[in-house]
Amino acid sequence: MKFVPVKSICLQIFLLFFISGNYTFAQNGTAPSGPQLNAIQTAVPFMTITPDSRAGGMGDVGVASEPDINSQYWNAAKYVFMESQGGVALSYTPWLRKLINDINLAYLAGFYKIDEKQVVSAALRYFSLGQIVFTDNYGTPQGIYVPNEFAIDAGYSRLLTDNFSGGIVFRFIRSDLTGRQIVGGSDSKAAMAIAGDLGFFYRKSDLRLGSKDAILGLGIQFANMGNKVSYTENQEKSFLPINLRLGGALTVNLDDYNSISVMADINKLLVPTPPVWATDSIGTPIRDADGNQVIEYGKNPYVAVPVGMFQSFYDAPGVLMNDGSRSVFREEINEITYSVGLEYWYRKQFAIRGGYFHEHETKGNRKYFTVGMGLRLNVFALDFSYLVPVKQQNPLANTLRFTLGFEFGGN
Repeated sequence: MKFVPVKSICLQIFLLFFISGNYTFAQNGTAPSGPQLNAIQTAVPFMTITPDSRAGGMGDVGVASEPDINSQYWNAAKYVFMESQGGVALSYTPWLRKLINDINLAYLAGFYKIDEKQVVSAALRYFSLGQIVFTDNYGTPQGIYVPNEFAIDAGYSRLLTDNFSGGIVFRFIRSDLTGRQIVGGSDSKAAMAIAGDLGFFYRKSDLRLGSKDAILGLGIQFANMGNKVSYTENQEKSFLPINLRLGGALTVNLDDYNSISVMADINKLLVPTPPVWATDSIGTPIRDADGNQVIEYGKNPYVAVPVGMFQSFYDAPGVLMNDGSRSVFREEINEITYSVGLEYWYRKQFAIRGGYFHEHETKGNRKYFTVGMGLRLNVFALDFSYLVPVKQQNPLANTLRFTLGFEFGGN
């Protein structure tokens, strides 16, 4: 029987977004002249998709923004500064509608305050990749399967000082892309991982900016730190999208009715960068005495998780300069993504949001603007966001997100 390999399934669905973004390719399938594409690849890339509408309307900013029900994804340490006793939110995102019409991401998050210093939280993320038709060598359909992935979280956050908090999240991840079918001559399996997040948040709410009251937020989060996974026994295991996120936010109360927030995040995957493999004059890979492929530039990516996290800061093969040399520092800088966001509130009931997300062209080339709106009515909240890519014909175009929230026990 003929089955689509696991890696092919992932690449078919995520290639344009996670690897090539809106990078322009020539008709013969080769990259155009210019910087060489060398994007970092990970397993379960759905873990990097912004799940909620508020952050999705602000350029995917959230590590230091004012806390909300969906803080579990961005920085669980923010929960202790929530004014309400608890809350639940449900988000829904139709994904990559320019490519396939049945890929969806659903996100359910909630929290509960044990007391003024402690909060417990939980979340469920479910990603459906649409239908895949399996065929034999003659193209005869052999069955239909809907690949899916999900992650279940449990978190705890605590106030450490009056203005500083910490949070930890434990996560179980399961990714089933083939329905246990044969892949490359081997039985496939669902990939499973145990991971965790660690975050810290600083919030100063009694600042003065001129004659206005202001709130400063600073945050840091290490996300998805966990074991490597594979889908077959003979497949090299892949890293989870381990990520370092840093950010800041400033909120200014213009008067009793109006406030505005400006915020920014930077992100870096703590995953080894693919090296440049050595080849001979006709392009055949060069191998050492043990049969291992020789690396010409960069570092060995097949290392343990802790080693890979530290190595990710200096293992890039380097950007090829005009003089023929390679700049490792420049490529490491290129691996950082930047997000900026703006949020305006009127009477804490109606919000308008905007933002921008930037990724270097050699690392995925995701560049897009976002806009969003929010409405608060008593204990209920409704948020909406819309993504506008910088370039035309982008698979992310027209991405919508919807979030419905409910809070209780607050002012």
